[in-house]
Amino acid sequence: MKTSISVARPRVPGIFLLLLSWIILHGPLAAAQQSTIPLWSAPAPLSHGTTAEDQPSIDVYLPSTNPTSTGVLVIPGGGYHDLAAPEGKPVALWLQSHGIAAFVLHYRVAPYRYPAEMLDGLRAIRLVRSKAKEFDIADTKIGVWGFSAGGHLASYLMTQYQATLLPPQDAIDHTSARPDFGILSYPVISMRPGFMHQGSHESLLGSDATPDLEALLSSELHVTADTPPTFLFATTDDGVVPVQNSLAFYQACVNHQVSVEMHLFEHGPHGVVLAQNLRGADAWPGLLATWMTRHGWMKQ
Repeated sequence: MKTSISVARPRVPGIFLLLLSWIILHGPLAAAQQSTIPLWSAPAPLSHGTTAEDQPSIDVYLPSTNPTSTGVLVIPGGGYHDLAAPEGKPVALWLQSHGIAAFVLHYRVAPYRYPAEMLDGLRAIRLVRSKAKEFDIADTKIGVWGFSAGGHLASYLMTQYQATLLPPQDAIDHTSARPDFGILSYPVISMRPGFMHQGSHESLLGSDATPDLEALLSSELHVTADTPPTFLFATTDDGVVPVQNSLAFYQACVNHQVSVEMHLFEHGPHGVVLAQNLRGADAWPGLLATWMTRHGWMKQ
């Protein structure tokens, strides 16, 4: 049953209106998108056209105060064939409400294939870092948070940030693309047979991908001691992306002495995002907040 509330303005005291205005401007209702910025001022490299789907961008969500000067690039999933909206704006608002700047990436998906998606991710990190002062964040506190196939793109940025996919286009392309930390939520990690997500593989690489290309895009094979601190979340009975993806990345981090924390929950379907209504797994955002606070990327 829907409930509507009407307010008779003549009966509302002036002080109440002032208080309401302050809440709207500065309180939780203020959590909103500020702007959308294209990743390139000119048409994007490898672009097939001029529509919004051909021109990647970031949506900017800045908090009223950012006590830790942290920014996070949020990468929605969608199997590399679309972008899952619930893994974009709601996550940005959660970060914003915790005093963290968020940047939701709109990257190219199928019919685009590798390397366009990776090019967009690398450019997004560089763009945010190049505008750190403008966004009131530190260029040493820029993380990446990816969901599902977006987790695959995030893990690529965490392990292959030095990749040169095209010659530099401008000064921004000379900026470091290394994330300072990474959050991977029920991520696709591997493109190798065995536990890959078939849909992501088909959309990103196609059905004729060689074993060498599959290995190149399998992030568990590219973890090094320079991989940034990592937080992993997944559910054991995820019926879409096998939990072995998270396990493989975690084991690779342990093998290379990378700071890593992982939380696996017994039950939960794929795509739970912040799991607000999923008993058990709904604890995971709090665990993430504790991890971020411990590292100085969030202040509670």
